[in-house]
Amino acid sequence: MALEHALLVALSERPGSGLELAGRFERSIGFFWHATHQQIYRVLARMETDGWLSVETVPQAGRPDKKLYSVSPAGAQVLADWLAEPLPMESFRSDLAVKLRAASYGERAGLLRRVRETLADHETRLAHYLELEKRDYPVPADLAGPDLDQFLVLRGGIRLEEFWIGWLNEYLEAHA
Repeated sequence: MALEHALLVALSERPGSGLELAGRFERSIGFFWHATHQQIYRVLARMETDGWLSVETVPQAGRPDKKLYSVSPAGAQVLADWLAEPLPMESFRSDLAVKLRAASYGERAGLLRRVRETLADHETRLAHYLELEKRDYPVPADLAGPDLDQFLVLRGGIRLEEFWIGWLNEYLEAHA
């Protein structure tokens, strides 16, 4: 997946400015696809040039005009074509997994400290995801369309965090 596809998804959900998109990345899409503000602005400009986006200029008092981006018909077709492409098998690439395997050849105590810190980060993220689920999707059975898709992606994030927490706890217990 390219950043362009993540931006097309975000703008299909709701048009927005570059700043608004960067904020959305930090709060939701960024949990699965990271991009800096600079990357987002650079890619938006390229997508506009390629005709994938429509842009409305919104005047602002005392500030530069704001560009409000939305997906153009050409961008919608790019997104549809991308959705139809075959999916490669998800790969698991983890520095942590390699370090866990290498722990017998170095200083395990230092690594265990890092594992506990990483575990705490995953526990924090899981708590955040669970709060989002409770707040935004109190009755999952009533969901359909984009709301159902967003909920199911959030559920995937919850399950991933549960995996990490379980695995790291297993490692720490084995080396207690």
